[in-house]
Amino acid sequence: MLLRILDRLEEILIAFLIAAATSIIFVAVLHRYLVGVPFLYPLLFPIDLSWAQELCIYMFVWMAKFGAAYGVRTGIHVGVDVVVNMLRPSLRKVTILFGLMCGALFTAIIGTMGAKFVYGLSQTDQVTPDMELPSWLVYLCIPLGSYLMCFRFLQVAWHYLRHDELPHHDHAYVEGVEATGTEAVR
Repeated sequence: MLLRILDRLEEILIAFLIAAATSIIFVAVLHRYLVGVPFLYPLLFPIDLSWAQELCIYMFVWMAKFGAAYGVRTGIHVGVDVVVNMLRPSLRKVTILFGLMCGALFTAIIGTMGAKFVYGLSQTDQVTPDMELPSWLVYLCIPLGSYLMCFRFLQVAWHYLRHDELPHHDHAYVEGVEATGTEAVR
């Protein structure tokens, strides 16, 4: 139950960040061009959207960090497994588990280093250039996203250990679209 809630929160956060960033950039670009229209100039010039680009950069960074964890959970990361697939099954299992544990260790180290960095940054008064947000708030995505990714590596490893099955992404499947006829193989 808690894993389903975490899965949904992860998906909602990623979808919200990409939708909001796209909308903000669209409005900022529209504003930039409409300010050049003479009769709209007095209405639009006082509106300051100089913060939009900075916010969108931060939103895309957060989305990428949490999107990487989503990629581990769903198996959509690109992987080269030609050599691994040529191994005998027992050695293949050990090799895959070793790779997953290496991923978990790496992301745990990055998360811990990120947490130390964020803590040190929180002890300063450093703020972002345009929005003047506390800088530690922007960098908080490093430990949060890395620890979530570490958890996802461990989750995938545990599932693989118990069921001999890795998450895989069906490129032909589109949620909400039903396949008909001969292509309905799933």
